[in-house]
Amino acid sequence: MGKQKRLGILTSGGDCPGLNTVIRAVVSHATLTYNWEVLGIPYATQGLLQRRTMVLNVHGLDLHGIDPLLSTGGTILGAMNKGDTLAQAEEIISGYQELGLDALIAVGGDGSLSLLHQLAQRGSWKLVAVPKTIDNDVALTTLSVGFDTAINTIADALYRLTFTAASHDRVMVVEVMGREAGHLALHSGIVGGADVILIPEIPYSIDQVCHKISELRDKWKRKFAIVVVAEGAKTLNGESRYYTDSCGQVRLRGIGEYIADQITNFVGSEVEVRVTVLGHVQRGGLPSALDRFMATVFGKAAVDLIAQENYSQMVAWQNGQVVSVPLNEVIAKSPVSVDPKGFVVQTARSLGIYLGNLKPDEQSTAILTCAESQQ
Repeated sequence: MGKQKRLGILTSGGDCPGLNTVIRAVVSHATLTYNWEVLGIPYATQGLLQRRTMVLNVHGLDLHGIDPLLSTGGTILGAMNKGDTLAQAEEIISGYQELGLDALIAVGGDGSLSLLHQLAQRGSWKLVAVPKTIDNDVALTTLSVGFDTAINTIADALYRLTFTAASHDRVMVVEVMGREAGHLALHSGIVGGADVILIPEIPYSIDQVCHKISELRDKWKRKFAIVVVAEGAKTLNGESRYYTDSCGQVRLRGIGEYIADQITNFVGSEVEVRVTVLGHVQRGGLPSALDRFMATVFGKAAVDLIAQENYSQMVAWQNGQVVSVPLNEVIAKSPVSVDPKGFVVQTARSLGIYLGNLKPDEQSTAILTCAESQQ
């Protein structure tokens, strides 16, 4: 098997279900197949900065022979998605060298992988990446770890809210994550039975949203509706909604309340509207079977790339199999937005879901129409 390697692994950015499964696969394959040493780096670049490690081995991960990492949510290594990493670049880079790492596996989304790729280039790291994000906006891979579980979580929430909506004849507006991409809202809205899905990539008008709600009531005698809104969807004026959290970080939130207010202003007291912001519930829970599978095959493939000394690559899922793609190409093409003319959007439309159907140059007309209707 050649010289024993010392392999590092870290999880960066926001947490999601399936991260522990990646760690489990990497440790199992690296130690059992290649007899390598695996060090976990706590809290991503913060661990490199502080020279902190966790020795990982197959039997140290189990509990009386039971392997909990296969199905445990979150990450035992911790994750971090704040701080000025590049300002401390030299100290972080030297941490890789001082820990004696022969290679590093980074599990992250497009933002984290971009930062780590820059550090790797400057510090001559041997880096392999694994894509994870509930947003599913990493380029050159059909799926990222965590996406499927988040869809299931949202779909379950929509299913539960449907009963309350039906009982009280309400319109339920549900705000979901996804940043500036609408994949999560689109997929979960379809499987969760949404009547309206609003995403950043497609303009909309409130009068058409309300027309859909009225059609359900007047034509189909259904007095409730489910409206799914991606957190990155814009207002009618093309603006995003933000808030500042307790740590001073600016976060996307508030478009759900905005849409609810717009619907209420448009139709008056005839329709009762309620808002649910699912928030970090979407990141939690046990990974789905699909996410466990993706995490396992990604972890195994990442270790094999290191064995082949094929670095600056990301493992990806394409055409039903794992492939490797150049990390610089992934970063250049990320984040990936929803294709407004794509198959998934067309499928949603064929099911009668309102997704907006206006061209960008027609949006101002829709805004004027809506404003005049409210006077």
